[in-house]
Parts: sequence; C-alpha cells; structure tokens
Amino acid sequence: MLRMRRKMRIETERMTLRTPLHSDYVPWSTLRRDSADFLTPWEPSWASDHLTRKAFSNRVYWASRSVAAGTAMPLFLIRRSDSTLIGAITLDNIRRGPAQAGTLGYWIGQPYARQGYMREAIEAVVHHAFHRLDLSRVEAACLPENAASRGVLERCGFKYEGVAQSYLQIDGRWRTHVLYAALRPDRRGRTGVG
Repeated sequence: MLRMRRKMRIETERMTLRTPLHSDYVPWSTLRRDSADFLTPWEPSWASDHLTRKAFSNRVYWASRSVAAGTAMPLFLIRRSDSTLIGAITLDNIRRGPAQAGTLGYWIGQPYARQGYMREAIEAVVHHAFHRLDLSRVEAACLPENAASRGVLERCGFKYEGVAQSYLQIDGRWRTHVLYAALRPDRRGRTGVG
C-alpha cells in the first residue's frame, strides 16, 4: 500500500493546494460565514457548531489522519498572490483493490467563484490522483440544477454517467444527484492482468 505523509501540497499556476492547518481557522470560518447563502443550497446542512474552532480542529485532525492512511486527500485552495484561502477540494473515499477510485468534493467562497480557480484545482487533483496515487477513476456528484458545478466538471473532462436517486442530504432534504466520472486514459478497459 502506498504510504502517504500527514501533510501534502500540490502547486498549480495560481494556487497552493495543501492540507488544512489549525492557523487556517479564522480565514476558513470567515469565508464560510460570508459565503453561507452562496454555499448552503448545495451542501449538507451545517451542524450548529459548524463554524466553531473546536469543529475546525476536528477537521484538521481528520485531514491529517486521512492523508496518512491514504483514505482521503482534503486540501485548502490558497491563492499564492496574497496567501488567501479561497475554497477547498477533497478527494475522499479512496478505494484500492479492483476499484482504484476516489470521490471528489469541492467548494469555493463566493468572491472567488467563476474565475477558473476550481477548474485549476480539479485538474491538479485529478492529475495527482492518476499519476501519484495510481487511481483509475475519480467520481463526482452534484445537484442537477447546479449548472456551475456541472460545467466545471465537464470542462475538466468528466463524463456524465447517470442519476442517483435520493443520493445525499443537501440543505436538509434527500436530493437526487447527477453522477460524473473521469477515467485515467491509459487504463480504459485494461487491467494489466492476464
């Protein structure tokens, strides 16, 4: 099994994608609070302690353990020009064995939306997943009416695969999602076995 460090970083043209640090609490909580109306229609309902320092510390510990175990890759998007936290992306549910797959989730603060940052982050994480983690498939799901999320996935080479009924609880209700996946090009249909 591939052993991973507790901290990791990926450099893109304009950003550093890195694991969260305890010192990120104020920028994270401020961005989440200021972007709440923009984010909550697309996310699971926030717990009453969502924006507390204790809940954030638990996120940091979870991120460190998940990276070390190779089960997830939670990363903050840090704009290099001014060291501003602008969003987050997580490759979660990393499965080995026959699947060699992971599930992508992401969010961006409202002031930074529609500026190409998420496309840059998704492309970097998918490249890392295929070429450093040796995954064959990266999956993503979003609400059918989330045109921005669907568009960025399609621009990043994800293909529409279908619909999952009552897939996740979003904004307090079970919601149907559309499913997308990106496949590693050199692995389509090949296993190297036999």
